[in-house]
Amino acid sequence: MSDRTPPRRDGRLGIGVIGAGHVGAVLGAALGGAGHAIVGIATLSERGRDRADALLPGVPILTVPEVVERSELVLLAVPESELAGLVSGLAATGAWLPGQLVAHTAPGLGTGVLAPALAAGAIPLALHPAMDFTGTSIDLSRLRDAWFAVTAPTPVLPIAQALVVEMGAEPIVVAEADREAYAEAIATARSFSAAIVDQAAGMLRDIGIERPGVLLGPLVRSSVENALAHADAGADVEQGPPTTIDLAPSAEEGAEEAP
Repeated sequence: MSDRTPPRRDGRLGIGVIGAGHVGAVLGAALGGAGHAIVGIATLSERGRDRADALLPGVPILTVPEVVERSELVLLAVPESELAGLVSGLAATGAWLPGQLVAHTAPGLGTGVLAPALAAGAIPLALHPAMDFTGTSIDLSRLRDAWFAVTAPTPVLPIAQALVVEMGAEPIVVAEADREAYAEAIATARSFSAAIVDQAAGMLRDIGIERPGVLLGPLVRSSVENALAHADAGADVEQGPPTTIDLAPSAEEGAEEAP
């Protein structure tokens, strides 16, 4: 790309992934499975390299600037606390390309954090998968039942939604102002579920049950499914799933490289 302008190829994109934590490599594999070309992945840890080798065999491990330079879509799957510094640092070096798609996976941030890339002519997208990842191929099948919180400028919102559908999941639009509340809801559901299962499993081990997960699995799954059905009981099912979440109507993943 001598002119540093990303080419387009009939809807197929050259995609680079920054971060090979539990989320980045899985989404890269999902996008690759949809027909896009994964041009490289940037990771610093040995575990990230192993994960990339398992999920993206043959994809080169590159530096962050190399990934950005080669990509039509850059997927930023890094911890939320590191995202702003990464985006602004790349902008300071003139790395972002006009017309390049830049998507991040942080739950609590919309496209505002991508403002330095936008100023360089890039197209900002925020795509958060509402799913607990293992960082293995198991997640690829689980994506088919998952939803992504999508935030993007209105003209390019269909691009963000199409990428989610290509990964086998369903998009749901979350407004920029509601991303923080969305992230809190996601964190609450994840931490509460894990804490309750851990507590119940400990009680069962105390009475001699060696594999409490086997006993608890059907109970927890059915209980959660019933609770979720109850949560949606007021929805108009004839109109299908909602396309927009308004989490605040009255007011208007640590050490891993990926959230």
